[in-house]
Amino acid sequence: MSDILFVFSQPPHGRINAQEGFDALLMGSAFAECAVLFIGEGVLQLVNHQQPEAQGFKNYTLGFSALKDYGVSRIACSQSALNHYGLVEDDLIIPVETLDADCQRQWLSDFKKVLTF
Repeated sequence: MSDILFVFSQPPHGRINAQEGFDALLMGSAFAECAVLFIGEGVLQLVNHQQPEAQGFKNYTLGFSALKDYGVSRIACSQSALNHYGLVEDDLIIPVETLDADCQRQWLSDFKKVLTF
């Protein structure tokens, strides 16, 4: 098995479908050891109590709580992105490890494959 890091950098509901990245993460976890890193606008995918159905979108973010069941045990996000959006860990749908810029670079170098959504 190989290691794959999924990096989510897009908001949950926009012109780029972030749900496709989530679906790829779930599929990838069946074949490889996967981790996920949320950076930039990607941290907005983790905000608790989203109601995208009002705008015609499916609320796929509820599925993040099942990541541990799929074997995805390393889940992190950018501390600077959380700060930028005024978010704290209690605002998030799941517990995450927060990483500073140096730790993010280390994560990126630790994985054989990096997929960005």
